[in-house]
Amino acid sequence: MAAPKLVCSVLTIVACIIIGCSSVDGTTWCIITNSASPSMLQPHLDYACGHGADCSALQPGGSCYIPNDIYNHASYAFNSYYINMGRAPGSCYFGGTAQIISTDPSMNIHPSSSFNTTTIILLMDIII
Repeated sequence: MAAPKLVCSVLTIVACIIIGCSSVDGTTWCIITNSASPSMLQPHLDYACGHGADCSALQPGGSCYIPNDIYNHASYAFNSYYINMGRAPGSCYFGGTAQIISTDPSMNIHPSSSFNTTTIILLMDIII
């Protein structure tokens, strides 16, 4: 009976690799949506930084100032606000420019574009 558990474990690993490793502990993050434009983001970035987000890292010389663009700064500020508001679902809206995700954005995993099919073949060899 140990073999089925091994196969299931390997299949779980394969699934995690294919879809991207999501948070096992239920942690969520607030990031900008793909459709958000700079003009849509700026007022919400200003709001987040003025109402609970810790945006000190986004200031010149700060640890998250680079890359210095609205998309990265807004995602950082939105997530900071979301965390400081206790990860309440309504605290990650920002006029529809933000979304809650369960995949750590710092991992920068994009399985559809960066996944190596050789990994699947090697893992399939282990299963079979």
